[in-house]
Amino acid sequence: MRCTTLSTLLMAAAAIAAAQPSEPARPPVIDVHVHTFGGIPGVGPMCPFNPQFLAADPSIKADQIGWAKQDCTDLLEPSKTPEEYMKAVLAEYERLNVTAVVMGDQKSVQKWKDAAPGRIIPGTSFDTGIGGGKYLPVEELRTAFTKGGFKVMGEVGLQYQGLSPSDPSVDAYFALAEELDIPVGIHMGTGGSGRANITMPKFRGSMGNPLLLEDLLARHPKLRVWIMHAGYPMIDQLLTLLQANAYLYVDVAGLIWSYPLKEVHNYIQRIVEAGFEDRVMFGTDQLVWPKLMAASISVIEGATYLSPQQKRDILYNNAARFLRLDKVDKK
Repeated sequence: MRCTTLSTLLMAAAAIAAAQPSEPARPPVIDVHVHTFGGIPGVGPMCPFNPQFLAADPSIKADQIGWAKQDCTDLLEPSKTPEEYMKAVLAEYERLNVTAVVMGDQKSVQKWKDAAPGRIIPGTSFDTGIGGGKYLPVEELRTAFTKGGFKVMGEVGLQYQGLSPSDPSVDAYFALAEELDIPVGIHMGTGGSGRANITMPKFRGSMGNPLLLEDLLARHPKLRVWIMHAGYPMIDQLLTLLQANAYLYVDVAGLIWSYPLKEVHNYIQRIVEAGFEDRVMFGTDQLVWPKLMAASISVIEGATYLSPQQKRDILYNNAARFLRLDKVDKK
């Protein structure tokens, strides 16, 4: 009798649960800036919205990232291995209803695509090491886009090598992207505190000036480009370029969590209030911390200067338009 009673109770509980209204599905999000790294040596927990960038002494070894040490109630823990990182990030994508442009070497990106084919837009570049200066042959990259299923060229990290995106030495890659109608994400602006004199001696802040894109865009008028990190902090140059080039978009990745929150909002608000709200795309620059997605989404959702429609456009619709996806989410 006891077993029968327990079975009856369980069935009744299941019926009640099934009758309850389900939690509404989260609105879709597109993250246009994710890396396959994970398990980066020397990168530990991180507190988003760093309040300050401390001065360093050249006689003392500095942190490779350059964030201030601080008390933090929302410390983001890193994954220890690329496999752990991928699994945790993909779980967050399911929970938060995210589709992501995931970039890296072709083999690593394919693992992500195989693990979550409906959530991954695969991207790769001619300099997948970002700063290494070793380029893939043009025809190998052509094969990745025409036969390998890759949809995006990025991240193009020429600034880490001290090169302008308009440098003729890499023009063949952008000509390929224009020919194949492949969107290109180019690193511009922020590179982390102390990047040039701590970890990457070829890095040049001046090579992140958005106006350096002008010659490239003039040579390839049908090239679809988005400026990663929204060219932070060069807002005047960015707005000048956006005004002159109607096809150009930006993402707010990296910027959205690695600077003081007030500064993040001020920069995004300036772009929107200048009239370019339909060119701003959401991104994280996800490197190693799986919970970074939720923290980054909260910045846009909590922005008091954005209307509900503007939030949806930044979190989804602008990227859907730029990437030429079918679905548009109007609220």
